[in-house]
Amino acid sequence: MLDHLIRSAAVVDGTGAPAYPADVGIRDGRIAVVGPPGGITEEAATTEDATGLVLAPGFVDPHTHYDAQLFWDPYATPSLNHGVTTVAGGNCGFTLAPLNPDRPGDADYTRRMMARVEGMSLVALEEGAPWTWHTFGEYLDALEGRIAVNAGFMVGHCALRRYVMGADAVGGQPTEEQLTAMVELLHDAMRAGAWGLSTTQSSTHADGDGAPVASRHARPGELLALSEAVGAHEGTQLEAIVAGCLDQFSDAEIDLFVRMSATAGRPLNWNVLTVDAAVPERVPRQLLAAAKARAAGGRIVALTMPILTPMNMSLGTFCALNLIPGWGDVLALPVPERIAKLRDPEVRAGMLRRATSKEAGVFRRLADFGRYVIGDTYSTANEGLGGRIVGDIAAERGQDPFHCLVEICAEDGLRTVLWPMPTDNDPASWELRKRTWEHEDVLLGGSDAGAHLDRMCGAPYTTRFIGDCLRGRKLVPLETAVKMLTDDPARLFGLRERGRIAEGYHADLVLFDPERIDAAPARLVHDLPGAGPRLDAEAIGVVSVRVNGVEAIRDDTVTGARPGTVLRSGRDTKTVSTR
Repeated sequence: MLDHLIRSAAVVDGTGAPAYPADVGIRDGRIAVVGPPGGITEEAATTEDATGLVLAPGFVDPHTHYDAQLFWDPYATPSLNHGVTTVAGGNCGFTLAPLNPDRPGDADYTRRMMARVEGMSLVALEEGAPWTWHTFGEYLDALEGRIAVNAGFMVGHCALRRYVMGADAVGGQPTEEQLTAMVELLHDAMRAGAWGLSTTQSSTHADGDGAPVASRHARPGELLALSEAVGAHEGTQLEAIVAGCLDQFSDAEIDLFVRMSATAGRPLNWNVLTVDAAVPERVPRQLLAAAKARAAGGRIVALTMPILTPMNMSLGTFCALNLIPGWGDVLALPVPERIAKLRDPEVRAGMLRRATSKEAGVFRRLADFGRYVIGDTYSTANEGLGGRIVGDIAAERGQDPFHCLVEICAEDGLRTVLWPMPTDNDPASWELRKRTWEHEDVLLGGSDAGAHLDRMCGAPYTTRFIGDCLRGRKLVPLETAVKMLTDDPARLFGLRERGRIAEGYHADLVLFDPERIDAAPARLVHDLPGAGPRLDAEAIGVVSVRVNGVEAIRDDTVTGARPGTVLRSGRDTKTVSTR
C-alpha cells in the first residue's frame, strides 16, 4: 500500500524536461511510482487531487545560516514555507562546533561572534540552543531526529582555529603541531558527516570584540592543507569568502580559490555574485575564476540571487552601512556623539566621499541616499514620513539627501528604519542576470537565511522567482526555473536521490498553484527566544511541502511533523570530483 497518492498534478521533475500530467505515489519516504493520471491502481492510505497544481521537487538552498535557529525553530521558517526542503549550513567559516572542552568560555565567544558577524540575536543564541556539544559529530547528533528540513553542514574554519589555538586564533599563526591538529580536527568532523570546509578572508567579517575573525589570519599554506584534507573524504565540498566577493576578485584571490579547489579536487562555491548593468566589468572578472579553475583541474561556482532582496538599514544599529570604508568608526560612537558627528557638515562630506570611492566596492550601491525610503519612525517630528522617499523630502526642505536623512534619523534617536531602493532593477540588469544564469559555473542561491534576521529576508527567493517566471518578467521557462532551484544545487553537492521527481528518489516535494505562487512582503515579527525581532514573509500559493514523504507544510502552516534528516557526507552525498 502507498502512504500517499497525489493525483493529476502537472509534474515538473527537476531535469528541465517539459511538464507532464501524472500521478505520484509515495511509500516509506520515497517516490514509489510515477504514472499517467488514473494509471496507478495500488491503494493508498491518503489521496489528494492536484488538478491545476504543479508538483516539483523540494527546493535546495545552497547558502544558509540555520546552524542555531534549527534548535528553536526546527521548521527553518520561512524557508520551508517557501518550498525549501534541504538547506546547506555552516557557511562563511562560521559554525557552532567544534568547541574545546577545556575552554568553556569558547561557547560565549562563538555566540558573540555569530551575533556580530551574522546578525543573530545574542539572547536567542544563549537561550535557544543547548550548547551541549564539543565535537562536530556531537553537534550533528544534537539536531538529528528533531528537524523538519533536511540539513547538511560545512565545518567552519574559525571554529577549527579557535579549538586548536585558543585566543591566538585571532592574530596568530599555527605551529606545525597546531596545523596538524587542525587538519585532524577537520578529518574528525568529515568522518562524522561534515560536508567539507568553509572559510572567510573577507574584510567585512569581525568577531564580537570587533577584531578580524580567526580565519582571516590564515595564510595560503594553512588553507591548502585544510583543502587537501577535504579531498580525502567522500561527498565533500569547499565554500569560501574573500573581500573580492563583494565586487571584483584580485589576482591573488583568484589564485587562492583555484589552488584550494584543485588541491581538494572538489568544487568551491562562493557568495554572492552581484549583477548590475552599471558595472558591466564585474561579471566577466568574477567568472574568470571559474575559467582558471577548470584549466587547473578545479571548479569554482558563483552563487547569485534571482531576485532583489531588500535590506533595511539604520544609523543606530550595526548594518551594511557600518561596512562602508571610514563609516564604522563614526557609527560605533555612543548615540549622542554619533548624532553630533553626523550633523557636522565636514564629517558628512568625508563620509560621502568614502561611500562613493572605488574602495567602497559594492557598498557604493548604498550611497544614493535620495533613493532611500523611510520605514518605521518614532518621533512626532517624523510623523507622516513613513513610506516617503528621502529625495522628495530633501527637495521640500532644501537639503541635500544625506543631510536630510541624518536629520530624520537624529529626531528618532537614530532608530529610524531605512530602506534603500535597489539601483539595479533596470531591464539591462535583468537581461544580464538571465545571460549570467546560463553559465555552467553559476548557481542560484545565497539567501543567507537564518542570518541578519532583522535586516533582510532572503529565504522567499524560491517562490518569488517562480512567480516572476510564470507571471512577471518570464526570463526563463518554469521547467528551467525549477531545475535551477532543485537538480542544479543537488548535483553540485552530490546529494543522493534528491532534487528530482523520479521513482526511488526521496519524496521531497512542493505542490503549488502556478496562478498564485509568490512571496508576500517581509514583515517584522517578534518570535525569537527572548521575543527578539526578525523578518518573515508569507508564502503564497504553496499548497503542500513534503520532506521525506511526510507533509511538513500545508497552506503556509507547519503541520508539526519533523521528518527532516541531518545529511552527512558520504552517506547522503557522493563525491563531485573536479578531476
